[in-house]
Amino acid sequence: MKDHTFTLGIEEEFAIIDPETRELRSHIHEILEGGKITLKEQIKPEMHQSVVELGTEICDSIGCARDHVTALRAKLAELAARSGLKIASMGTHPFSHWRDQLITEGERYQEIVKDMQSLARANLIFGLHVHVGIPNRETAIHVMNQARYFLPHIYALSVNSPFWVGQNTGLKGYRLKVFERFPRTGIPDSFESLSEYEDYCKLLVKTGCIDNAKKIWWDIRLHPARNRGAYSGCNFKAAQTASPKHHLPHLSAASSG
Repeated sequence: MKDHTFTLGIEEEFAIIDPETRELRSHIHEILEGGKITLKEQIKPEMHQSVVELGTEICDSIGCARDHVTALRAKLAELAARSGLKIASMGTHPFSHWRDQLITEGERYQEIVKDMQSLARANLIFGLHVHVGIPNRETAIHVMNQARYFLPHIYALSVNSPFWVGQNTGLKGYRLKVFERFPRTGIPDSFESLSEYEDYCKLLVKTGCIDNAKKIWWDIRLHPARNRGAYSGCNFKAAQTASPKHHLPHLSAASSG
């Protein structure tokens, strides 16, 4: 562990916005058309067509990650501008309604909508995800257990979604309340060992709750296949987005430990 370099990668989900009305626009295809040429696999669609995701390369420091994020945001803003659109960073959109948003085509998203119905359609949220490279999965379980304590602190530092479909919810971070409607979200239980965790995942599959471990959406979790721990959406999938670029490195550093 002392000789291990904890690499990290950052994913951000952004809203695609009409610059005049500030409403969400389901125009992911227009952005992807040019984005796949310049950003390749670093730009991806999400379940709603009014959401676009950016992901950095693997970084060996917070400074490196900050540089990647800054460059990616600038490129995304340029791509959006070509189509007469803006991008915005937020946890939830203040007034656009989830009913008006189109769902992205693709087997994965259609399956989620089929399983979750209106819960999936209403899951119109944006998040910041920090992926941390860890030496092995046994170590990652211990990191998960220890990091559970800090998740509420990260939630508090990243709150930025008080509004939902035009209403002031009275909460600073309503994104968390939207996402917790999904099963297998929030702060996970503690696991004594990797084998206990794997047995739990196998039980979920055996009982028909899920068909694979990718449908475990805890706020911190192991990658299903790799030696990587992923803080996921304050939801770190572990923080809400809407982080100015000078704040984001601090949140990411807190998340990656």
